[in-house]
Amino acid sequence: MEHLSLLDNHIPGNTTLITAVELERFVGLRSLALDFCDFTAEMARVLADNNHVPLYRLSLLVHNISVMHKSLENMPEDEDWKALTRNSTNLRVYIMAFDIKSDDMLRILKPSIPLERIHFDSYITCVSGAVVDLISRQYDKFLTHFILMNDVIDTSGFPDLSDNRTEDPLVLLAWRCTRLSLLAVHGYTVWAHNLIAIARLRGSDLKVLEVTEESIDFDQGELADQDVDPVHNLIEQY
Repeated sequence: MEHLSLLDNHIPGNTTLITAVELERFVGLRSLALDFCDFTAEMARVLADNNHVPLYRLSLLVHNISVMHKSLENMPEDEDWKALTRNSTNLRVYIMAFDIKSDDMLRILKPSIPLERIHFDSYITCVSGAVVDLISRQYDKFLTHFILMNDVIDTSGFPDLSDNRTEDPLVLLAWRCTRLSLLAVHGYTVWAHNLIAIARLRGSDLKVLEVTEESIDFDQGELADQDVDPVHNLIEQY
């Protein structure tokens, strides 16, 4: 077997769908999808063994329900990721995170993960600017897709990742991650001038730049003396 996907949010308690011992049998595995809490340091060491063919795709689902019922204590440390990538030099990792606290994400995101794609979806807990900043610094050589979705109901407006920061984390992401080809933001404030900066930094290499109109905010100076729709004017500038 070359491809194995074991994802089920309905597994109760500490039950896992596969153990490291069972994973040892899949010596020809090239693509694996698991709940992050089930992907242990022992599993990483199994996949790093020379008896296994190199892994080229690892998809990990991080869900707040799973984190609450299971533990992050057994997750791979940075040395485990280094060993895995030595055996699987072309490995790329895709992470989908649902309602994960920023403190937990900062623990999960080890420097040696070859993270190519990450998708955040929030209904309760929003992503912090610190998490976005860490991603842009650690995965600048790998990251191609960054998706940020927020459905948290907040009457005070969308969260602003650039609050109390001299530089907007999304602009820094576009600047540092030179392979970035898709950036989607829904339900977070993106200032118009920062959106233009992102588009210009990545140019035609950024194949998809998707931001909901409700997420775009304008400085008062940008709104003054405009007879046309400011979003239309923004598109013209880009």
